[in-house]
Amino acid sequence: MPNKINQSFILAAGRGKRMLNLTNDKPKPLVTVANKCLIDYNVEHIQKVGIDDCVVNLCYLGDMIRDHLQQQYPDFNFIFSDEEEALETGGGIKHALPKMKREAFFVINSDALWLDEKGSDLLQNMMNSWDDDKYDMMLMLQPMDKAYGVSGNGDYNIVDNRPVRRTSPDEHVPYLYGGVLICHPRVFDNEPEGKYWLIGIFDRLQQQNRLGFYIHDGEWFHVGDPKAREIAEEKISTL
Repeated sequence: MPNKINQSFILAAGRGKRMLNLTNDKPKPLVTVANKCLIDYNVEHIQKVGIDDCVVNLCYLGDMIRDHLQQQYPDFNFIFSDEEEALETGGGIKHALPKMKREAFFVINSDALWLDEKGSDLLQNMMNSWDDDKYDMMLMLQPMDKAYGVSGNGDYNIVDNRPVRRTSPDEHVPYLYGGVLICHPRVFDNEPEGKYWLIGIFDRLQQQNRLGFYIHDGEWFHVGDPKAREIAEEKISTL
C-alpha cells in the first residue's frame, strides 16, 4: 500500500533561548541527547516510514543545520526554507508551502523526542489513522503520565472522541500536544504571511470539527532546557 503521507516538515528555525549556553554557538536542533543531535532523531523517524522529502525551515545559525543534514544524509531530499527572522510555527509553514506539494504532510518540532513502544511506530500509526476527507490536521497527543521534563496541567482533553483544548489555567487535562502533527496545505489558504503560531489554527479547526488526534503509546521528552535535556539523556542513554 502506498504511503498516505509522502512529505514532511521539520521546524528548526528557532534559537531555543531556554537552552541557555547550550545554544550560544549552535542552534537547538544540533543540541545532542545521548550523542545524537535532536534533529537526527526526527530524520530517522521520517526515513523509517519511507518518506523521502523533508522541508526544513532555517533562521538562527541555519547554515550549521543545512551543512549537518547534507553531510549526515547525502541521499535524502532536504528542501530548505530560509527565514530572515524566525516566523514561528504557523508563519514558518506558510512561508514554505510554495516549496511543497499540495497534499498532506507531517510537521515535527525539531526538539520533539519520543520513544515508540516495541512493535509500534508513531508516524506510521498516525499515517494509518489519517483521513484526508475528515481532517485538515491531526495532532499527536501525549499522555501526561508518560511525558518527561514537563510540568503543568496538560493541553487537551478528549470529549466525544474529539480533542478539546483546556480553556482555564487551573484545569487539569490528561494530554499534551507533543510537537508532531499531520497537516493539509488547505489549512493555510486564508492565513496571512508573517510571524504567528499554530495554536490559533488548532482552535479554529477544533471548532470546525476538522481537528483529529492520535494518542501516542510510548514515552516523550520535552527537551526545552538544560535540566530537561539531562532527564532525556539519562533515560535514553540506558536503552
